[in-house]
Amino acid sequence: MKEQNLKVVSNKALNDSTYELVLKGGDINMSSGQFVEIKLDNFYLRRPFSVAKIQKSFLTIVYKIVGQGTKEMTKICENDNLSVLTELGNTFDLDKAKKPLLIGGGIGSAPLFQLAIEFNERGIRPTILLGFRNEAEVFYLEKFKKLGDVIVATDDGSFGEMGNTVSILKTKKIDFDCYYACGPMMMLKALAEYNSNGQLSLEARMACGFGACMGCSIMTKNGAKRVCKEGPVFSADEVVF
Repeated sequence: MKEQNLKVVSNKALNDSTYELVLKGGDINMSSGQFVEIKLDNFYLRRPFSVAKIQKSFLTIVYKIVGQGTKEMTKICENDNLSVLTELGNTFDLDKAKKPLLIGGGIGSAPLFQLAIEFNERGIRPTILLGFRNEAEVFYLEKFKKLGDVIVATDDGSFGEMGNTVSILKTKKIDFDCYYACGPMMMLKALAEYNSNGQLSLEARMACGFGACMGCSIMTKNGAKRVCKEGPVFSADEVVF
């Protein structure tokens, strides 16, 4: 964990509810799956965010407006400075797959972008299954298409396949040996029940982000574990939902 002062390069809307925040700093050493915590003015607790892209001294974070904190984040301006805790949590294990399937639900698709980049660097083009509520919430589609073979599902059928990621996985013949998923807990639970050969990036309310407060603990087959410290990435067959 490092506390760093990062400068805002840009903060722009991708759609009505989703924003892309690009930060620049001097010493960033992170991999897919890890997350950051950002300090916001007038808010006591930092906000945790997965990282969509890591490039030298740049971090790209894709966030969705879900509360007052993220709503205030939309007002962040270019050249603002933010206090950020970086290098938090564990990482995805890329060695598990030769034919990876990346599964993202809504804003949970964001950290899979960096994961897809890392697979590409290994010469592996993954299959990418992305689920959204409707067409208006789809983001990064063209970017993902450059990195893998993309399937998009929407709950209302307004774009791509009609259904959710789990229903598409059950009906389509997708060739993969291990999946990597991030999204709503209900989606992750359904995935784990259908196929346990995967890795899940869990979302949780985090007060500290580095394991001190125990507020994000979950139950696993190996006892209680902290999402921020032992996770956020867990084996699908390990989590007790």
